[in-house]
Amino acid sequence: MAEKRGIGTTGVRVPAIGFGTSGIGNMPDTYGYGVDEERALATVRALLALPDGFLDTSRNYGMGRSEERIGKVVRALGGWPEGVVLATKLDRDTETGRFDAARARRSLEESLAALGVDRVDILHLHDPEYARSIDEVAGAVAELFRMKEEGLARAVGLAAGRIDVMMPLLRAWDFDAMITHNRFTLVNRNAEPLIELARERGVAVLNAAPYAGGALAKGAGYGRYVYQEATEGMLAPVRRVEEVCARHGVPPGAAALQFSMRDPRITATICGVTRPERIAETLEWAAWPIGEEVWAELLALPFATDDPEATREYKLG
Repeated sequence: MAEKRGIGTTGVRVPAIGFGTSGIGNMPDTYGYGVDEERALATVRALLALPDGFLDTSRNYGMGRSEERIGKVVRALGGWPEGVVLATKLDRDTETGRFDAARARRSLEESLAALGVDRVDILHLHDPEYARSIDEVAGAVAELFRMKEEGLARAVGLAAGRIDVMMPLLRAWDFDAMITHNRFTLVNRNAEPLIELARERGVAVLNAAPYAGGALAKGAGYGRYVYQEATEGMLAPVRRVEEVCARHGVPPGAAALQFSMRDPRITATICGVTRPERIAETLEWAAWPIGEEVWAELLALPFATDDPEATREYKLG
């Protein structure tokens, strides 16, 4: 992978590609397929073997299974591998929606225990839009910054979906990084104003889900778009990308990944994987030669700016 890039002044440096691990937590409601433990552990072992790896997880991915499965491999290795970047997230109480300072602290305690580590590189506040009270979230954010002061995280960030929730928080707090997902892709640019705000404030942008929940990697035949069953209207933009790529012999997944990687505002692109072989495929796509004439055609395609997950029924499994 390319040279690592810094997260502000924190000293954390990340490669151009990070790997998301929500799928290894076995979330069939989200992805349309399950992932058993053996497959998940094999994937984690392959990720942790990367010399410049970057893993992104969360307390609520698969109701804790993602972190627990990562932790099993970490313990078998005798500890977290040197040089691999670890990011996780503070999450609300999944039963009550509570997301105050005490819940944020408990979330981190649960994460550290599950992962088998005593600190993380990057710690994000996750999905505040699903908290029982957005006002309560201010306490969780303040607690996040205390965790950084205590040395439990080297960098702190904000990871969410709705940009109308993220932008006020981004203006009010000095986050080091932020994650947007599904909202800056070849077919949707909903996060454009958010990314611009982050650039203005010196916040590192981590762009996750460049494949729109798998549609641009697996193809329109996958039948899903941004973690939900897709209508033909949702899939039509994906088919247009596929048509351009087919004419030029370019995998749509390579174009979708490089669309994010070639933007100078994006510090790193986070791609979900649930099989060891997908890691090598991702790196191959990152290096796939795509000519400027192909980009001209792809960037001339129409794209949406609305929230692609507006109709999604959010489930944690």
